[in-house]
Amino acid sequence: MPDYPEPLARLISELKRLPGIGQKSAQRLAFHVLRAPREDAERLAQALLGVKDRLGLCRLCNNISDGDLCPFCADPHRDPSVICVVEEPHNILPIETTRQYNGLYHVLHGALSPLRGVTPEHLKIANLFPRLESGTVREIILATNPTVEGEATAAYMARLLKPLGVRVTRIALGIPVGSDLDFADEVTMTKSLENRREM
Repeated sequence: MPDYPEPLARLISELKRLPGIGQKSAQRLAFHVLRAPREDAERLAQALLGVKDRLGLCRLCNNISDGDLCPFCADPHRDPSVICVVEEPHNILPIETTRQYNGLYHVLHGALSPLRGVTPEHLKIANLFPRLESGTVREIILATNPTVEGEATAAYMARLLKPLGVRVTRIALGIPVGSDLDFADEVTMTKSLENRREM
């Protein structure tokens, strides 16, 4: 790396720590900040600090929130009888964009991964059970990612939840709409066949 002045080198180094940002992207971003007006840099710095200072987790579902409850848990128009379990807060957005789901969420903040040392104790599972005690929850949808870790997490959650008498479902997995069967891998094709539905 060229010898940049220390503040610029430090900014590049910090930007490189962000996911998906390599050396060249970090340099481009750092030089953009350098060229931008001071007010832009201050707004960026305040936004970064605001995320750390003013955001926390919803006490019910573990979603990111700037209050005690996230917007979904605080919305009286949401259906409290259905809870969709996701791995991370950003997994909620694709579900919401369908405009087909009107229930609540529960965010695990990860997936089981014995190889990486992620065990059930590392996930935010415990506060899901008090939500089931009221008897209003009739279905839990397991919407973990279709990865080895996501599948293991879904299987583990199903084993925990089924004895409680609540309906446990898993999102369907398979061929994406608009895709060609020639491009489907073996696992995707298997899941598509397993999750077929009557027409």
